[in-house]
Amino acid sequence: MGQHCHDRRLIGEILVERGAITSIQLRQALAVQQGDPARPYLGEVLTNLGYVTEIDIVTALVVQCNLPYIAVTKHIIDKDVARLIPADIARRDRLIPLDRIGNILSVVMQNPLDEKMRREVELLTGCRIATFISTRSEIDQALSRLYPLSGDKF
Repeated sequence: MGQHCHDRRLIGEILVERGAITSIQLRQALAVQQGDPARPYLGEVLTNLGYVTEIDIVTALVVQCNLPYIAVTKHIIDKDVARLIPADIARRDRLIPLDRIGNILSVVMQNPLDEKMRREVELLTGCRIATFISTRSEIDQALSRLYPLSGDKF
C-alpha cells in the first residue's frame, strides 16, 4: 500500500511552473539545502527563506503525488483513535491518527511518502495506513490539542 508520486516532476519544478517561486529562488534554496548537513526537505528550506507558504508546498505535493489534503485542525478526533499512537511518536514524526474504520487507520502526516514511518505506524497499530497530508502548522496545532503536554493524559 505504498504511496508513490505519479508526477515525475520535482517539487521545485512544480513550484516554478505554478509561479510560486522563480528559477533563481529555486537555485538559491537548493544551495541552502545542499549546504545544510541536516538535509532539510526542499519545501522546508523554501518556507524558511520566505519564498513560499506551507500551503504552497502542500499544494505542490498534492499535484506531484496525488496526495489527499485534509485540514486536520477542522476535525474532532476520537480519543480512542488518538490512543493508537503514543504522544511521543506522534510528536516526533508529526502525525495525527484521524479515524479508524475496521483495519484501516487514516493518518495525517507531514511526510506521507516516508515508507519507514508508515511501516512503523502499521506495526505499532496493527492497522493498514491510509495517509493524508496537511501543513506543518496545522499538524502542530492538532498535536497540541490532541496530546496536551500536561502528562499526556486524555
